[in-house]
Order: sequence, then structure tokens, then C-alpha cells
Amino acid sequence: MKKRILSLLLAGAMMASLFVGCGKTADTAATDDKAATEETTDKTDAAATDDTAKADDAAKADTESKDGAVQVGVVLPTKDEPRWLQDQAQFEKILGDAGFTNQVLFSQGSSATEKTNIETLLNQGIKVLIICAQDGAAASAGVEEAKAAGVTVIAYDRLITGTDAVDYYVTFDSKAVGAAQGQYLIDNAPSGKSNIPLYLYAGAATDNNAFIFFEGAWEALQPKIADGTFVIANSSEAEALKDKATLDRDQESKIIGQITTDWDFNVAKSKAESHLTAVGAEMKGDVAVLAPNDGTSRSIADVFATDKDVTSYLITGQDTEKASVQYVIDGKQSMTVFKDTRTLAADSVDMAVSILKGETPKTDTTYNNEKVDVPAKQTAIQVVTKDNVQSVLIDSGYYEAADFTGLK
Repeated sequence: MKKRILSLLLAGAMMASLFVGCGKTADTAATDDKAATEETTDKTDAAATDDTAKADDAAKADTESKDGAVQVGVVLPTKDEPRWLQDQAQFEKILGDAGFTNQVLFSQGSSATEKTNIETLLNQGIKVLIICAQDGAAASAGVEEAKAAGVTVIAYDRLITGTDAVDYYVTFDSKAVGAAQGQYLIDNAPSGKSNIPLYLYAGAATDNNAFIFFEGAWEALQPKIADGTFVIANSSEAEALKDKATLDRDQESKIIGQITTDWDFNVAKSKAESHLTAVGAEMKGDVAVLAPNDGTSRSIADVFATDKDVTSYLITGQDTEKASVQYVIDGKQSMTVFKDTRTLAADSVDMAVSILKGETPKTDTTYNNEKVDVPAKQTAIQVVTKDNVQSVLIDSGYYEAADFTGLK
């Protein structure tokens, strides 16, 4: 720009010489030279001021980028379950309110898509990756790539196993979830009865949380299985291990291999139908059902409700999905475990903010992922029945009363 101004100045001087040669007086030429010089000085000063303003704007933009617009990438397992759409909404709101740009991507049940999602977010320059793995073991390759790129990895709700690339873990107390489900069945079983048929179902064998949920439930239920209060109706592997107060991973794997729903409504429905078809009337009547989450619980409950030989059923769930809350109100599902995603997402964002500030996030326990002990932050859970839907879910602002019918 300075070269251009100098060129214009020289050209102006030449033109002035020409005008003098054409008959202008010396006084006129001097006046014109002075005016040209003042004009050029004004332009130079204006240009300098403009360059300074642009530099200031650039510095300000750079500061804002560093301070408020650092991207946080979030990868969730599927958009086909209401639970994860709730989590998406919480992340977008809390991260947005905190001043961070973010993108939430869904893996749709595919580990390959999950890895592609991670790579997409890395290309966008994220500093923190929050990921709920589709498959805890398969996700290790993706988070190792993120770690190699200097990104801090927070495992969200599901632990990623077999890698040291997980920096932090934010979760509900998964064992407490299973224990609450098992204890509910014990506390609400028909009084004084024995040999109550117990149907066991679990999440996906690829999900570490499915094992932790089942572990908590088994440790609660096992004493009542051993003393004859419950009799296992649909798993020969569980029946063979009924005297074991605690199970190792291999033993859990054998049982879960028989009773897994893959977190899929249709798989749950099909298995429930198959199990009821396979047993006689002695394994029906008043029954108890350990269902791992709300979606599978509704599918299984629908099957048990239509069997003429099932007199009554108790059935568990978790996630407080709207459809299941309505089922609880209507008496079609006995309970659900409330895991407040507002709190879990907020805990994750708090961790991300601490990391971006160069601080160490607060944790309160560790989880071993078969490779390292991962620092973790646990969030409390709460059992919801038809008696406390109003106080726990409506009064807290989690849901609106208008979302349901038949509230007391």
C-alpha cells in the first residue's frame, strides 16, 4: 500500500510539473504542491489508522477464539433412542451457554461411523472429545488417534476399555443402577411367596456398562435366588451360578450371552416371546423381570402383558424416557432409574472447561478399563415410581406435566 501511495505521489508531482510548463505561475504550482502533500499525508495517516484498526480487530478475534470459541466435539451412540437425543439437547445448551462452539455427532450403532465421526471432529480442530462409545473396546482406536492429536478424551457414561488414551470418565454410578433395579424387585415381590419366576435381561455384550449394571443387580438379587425366593426362568448359565454371590467377567459374559438385548427393542421383544413360549405355566403367574433400560423394558412388558398365563409382572428400567414415564404412570412399567442427564452433561462440560483453562478436573473415584485406572466423576441416581413422578421429574423441571396423562 505504501508503494502505491509513493507512486501516486510521484505521479502527482509529474502532473504538477506539466501544469507549470503549460503556463501556471510559480505561486499556483507551490500552492498545488502543498495541497498534494497535505492530501497524501492525510491518506497515509488514514491508511496507517486503518491498518492499526485491522490489526486490533485481528488481535481481538484471536483472543476471542482462544478464550470463548474453542470447539468441543461430542460423539453419541445413536439418535434412535430418546435418551441420547436428551443428552444431545443438554450438551448443545450447556456448551452453548458456556460460550463454546460444539458439534454433536451420532454413530448410529456403527463403530466404523464412530471412528469417522472422531476424525471429522479432529479435522475441525477440537481440543476436547466427549464420547459415549458404541463399543467400549472398538472405540479405543479412535480415541488413541484423538490422543495422538493432542486432544483430551472424556469417556461419557460408557467406559472405553483396553487403552490408556482415556483421560477422564464421567458416569452415573452404574453399579448402583443395577443394584436399585434388583432391590426394587426384592422389595416389591409378593410377600411370603417363594419360587417367583425371575426373567433376566441385559444390555449389549459390547457395552462395559451392561456388565456393571448386571453386576449390581446380581449382587442384590443373588441372596434371594439362593434362598428360593426367586427362581431363574430364562438362563441356564445364571441358574448354574445361582450360588455365586459375586461373578467374574467370564461368568457374567456367559450369562449375558444368553440374555442380551443388544439395547435393541426388537431383540428384547423377540427374546421375551421366545422365553415365554419355552416355559410352562409354572414359570408364569406372578413374575419379576430385570429389564436393563426403558426401551427394552417397554418391549418386554408388552409381551408379558399379553400372555394370558402371566397374572402380574414387576419390571425394571432406567433412563426415565418419556414413553416409559407414561408406562410407569399407567402401571405398565414398575419403575425406572432416573439419571439426570442435565447433571451428567454439566459434569462433562465442567471437565472440558477445566481442561481448556489448563486446570485439573475434579474427580471422585477411578474406574479400571483393563489398561489403566481412569479418573472419574460419578453422578447419583434415583428410583422413580408412579408415586414420585411428580416430585422427581415434574417439580424439578426435567419434564412438563403436560407431557403426560394421569399424573397424580
